[in-house]
Amino acid sequence: MNQATAALEARALHLAYAGNPVLRDLNLRVERGEIYALLGGNGAGKTTTLNCILGFARPDSGQVRVCGIDAGADPLAARAQLAYVPENVALYEHLDARENIAYFLRLAGSAPAPQLVDDALRAVRLPEPAWTRRLAGYSKGMRQKVAIALAVARAVPVLLLDEPTSGLDPHATSEFNALLQALRARGAAIFMVTHDLLGAAEVADRIGFLERGHLACETAAREGDGERFDVRALYRRYAGAPEAA
Repeated sequence: MNQATAALEARALHLAYAGNPVLRDLNLRVERGEIYALLGGNGAGKTTTLNCILGFARPDSGQVRVCGIDAGADPLAARAQLAYVPENVALYEHLDARENIAYFLRLAGSAPAPQLVDDALRAVRLPEPAWTRRLAGYSKGMRQKVAIALAVARAVPVLLLDEPTSGLDPHATSEFNALLQALRARGAAIFMVTHDLLGAAEVADRIGFLERGHLACETAAREGDGERFDVRALYRRYAGAPEAA
């Protein structure tokens, strides 16, 4: 991918269902090596945005590009550039972590070497004794690590996350955020939709607020050793309260 090309870009997206606008002139851009968090209340359009990126929904106008590929015109090619981790990860309960990753890599058309699978599991810091345990006994955080290990093994440049910290305890959330930072350091672009303002403020480089299908505002993290975001101001923005003078 050309370094000047955004990893993920939405341009002037409009989409309506039964005449009701869901996305309204939505514009956003995520670069390689960036974590972008999109926040919004129920019905703001977050799921529809993900569906447009994945090529499952076609906007009435506008365009989504994944690594320069038009997701509407060629959804299979666009999806080949990304990995999607839903809120409830769907993996095979009767298979272990290694077997799950190997199986999905074969479905994607590659013949995975055992070392590639092990390296991916090691990269996401899944404890080695768990690699050969069936996923039926995994916690939600461990399942997410397996799903992201699959993305690491596929070496896709874009990772989509839907409510990634929902149901995780504080320790698991901290581990997950450390994993995202490690993936960012490898050059991955990470786009997450979430209700978790504090979690987003801890890990994101930029936070966008979606309101009635429109990107109302974006805030970038501050550089340096201080607080990355003004969390109180973010909360006021998220809750819809007016900014203090």
